[in-house]
Amino acid sequence: MTDKDFLRNILVHGLFLMGCFAFFSCASAPAELPKDYIGPQPAPSKQEGMLQQKDVPPIKDEGPLQITVQAAILLALENNRALKVEKYNPELNRAAEEEARSEFDPIVTGGYSRLRERTDHDLRPSGKGVESEINTGLGISQYLPSGTEIGIGVSNQETWSDLYSDHLYESRLGLSVTQALLQGAGLGYNLAGLRQARLDTNISLYELRGFAEALVAQVEETYWEYALAQRQIEIFLESLKLAQQQKDEAQEMIKIGYLAESELAAAQAEIALQREGLINARSNLDKTRLELLRLLNPPDSKWWQREIVLLHEPAIPNVTLDEVDSHVEIAMKMRPDLNQARLQVIQGDLQIVKTINGLLPKMDFFIDMGKTGYADSFSRSLRDMDGDSYDIGAGLSLQFPPVNRQARAQYHASLINRSQAEESLKNLDQLVQVDVRSAYIEVNRAKEQISATSATMALQEEKARIEREKFRVGKSTSLLVAQAQRDLLSSRIAQIRATINYLKALIELYRLEGSLLERRGIMAPGNEPAEYRAPYQENQ
Repeated sequence: MTDKDFLRNILVHGLFLMGCFAFFSCASAPAELPKDYIGPQPAPSKQEGMLQQKDVPPIKDEGPLQITVQAAILLALENNRALKVEKYNPELNRAAEEEARSEFDPIVTGGYSRLRERTDHDLRPSGKGVESEINTGLGISQYLPSGTEIGIGVSNQETWSDLYSDHLYESRLGLSVTQALLQGAGLGYNLAGLRQARLDTNISLYELRGFAEALVAQVEETYWEYALAQRQIEIFLESLKLAQQQKDEAQEMIKIGYLAESELAAAQAEIALQREGLINARSNLDKTRLELLRLLNPPDSKWWQREIVLLHEPAIPNVTLDEVDSHVEIAMKMRPDLNQARLQVIQGDLQIVKTINGLLPKMDFFIDMGKTGYADSFSRSLRDMDGDSYDIGAGLSLQFPPVNRQARAQYHASLINRSQAEESLKNLDQLVQVDVRSAYIEVNRAKEQISATSATMALQEEKARIEREKFRVGKSTSLLVAQAQRDLLSSRIAQIRATINYLKALIELYRLEGSLLERRGIMAPGNEPAEYRAPYQENQ
């Protein structure tokens, strides 16, 4: 085997192994999620309440919308119009980030020009002459984050004159460097705009997370409000049926002369009152249904007319809260608006770096070097560049406005804005603590209210039963029976509302501490707390 065949075999086997590696890497690698993905976590979780795709029943395109809480959350995250609008903001900020990065992109320049001049004067023997000149050039330049601008270029000039009846070619290769010494110098100043653009992107991610968290909370709360509205209709229907029975009993007792005819009015009034409450309850159900459908936005053109069947009934979750300080500590790390405020303080630091640089004089050092070749042809002019001819120039330029009022005003404004951002952050810290502590108190109150309303409902049921028995033996009136039934109705509604309020209080606590998405097993950008640190330094 020759050396040539040996090298060919190595190349073939190497390409084969690289292809196999690429194939198995692609086959085993998980599909990459979009940058702004919001949805269930890919890895399954056994934690109670975690949203998992496999546990969500399929949504039918026709008929009643049968849905669980988890399915409602997932449907809203996929189809909610307001969330789709919000998802554009990070992309817009990434575009602005690329625009800021473009300041350090290389720039290629080129040019071509041709000049022909005809003269008529006494210096030529014929009195007339024609001169021609062609210029071509190509170069590349780049501005560096250090405040340095570098340019490299090559140019060629071709001249012809009938005075000499010959062509002259001039080729030049040049290098130019301009370095800012005061204003515009340093990584801190030149990278401040790009860093601010990156912070804007991160801020938009926290905004998106906060919006998604609020949407999930709204979906869950509306889901339970719809369950409450359905239960209220059932209670009013039962109360209306009971009021109708009470009226029938009163009419029978009036017929046999055991009860005065005036007692019938109270029973009739109670029926009218229950019908009024039933009308309001049905109207509330329809409005809540529309609100829930708007949040879910099912993929159906006629979803406004769809009925909703809830597959989850309101139940008291088995939840034991930690100490309130633990919830506050979570909020200090996870609240999206708090993380936004921290990044805005860092943005203020960067603005100070930018504006303080404007107070300096503008002083630049520049150097320009080149090699030039001359000949009667283009190729010879290039070869002649190896000769001893060269050109070099260097110097300093200075520019300084004596008053510099604009730069001073911008610097002063950046200091004020930075102080304002710091105070806003401290104020938001307090508000977050108040929010979480208040929500914690509300959860405990709502939980205790469940037991209280259950006891009240049991007593009201017994009170209504006693009043009906007393009415049958002539020791009570229709008015007292109606009042007892009305009190029972209120207590039954209060009892189911207490359960709903407890569920909503838990949701609100988790939202205010910034952990609702994590507790529901939902991935969203902005899940890491913002790092609050000192201003960017020159060496960063």
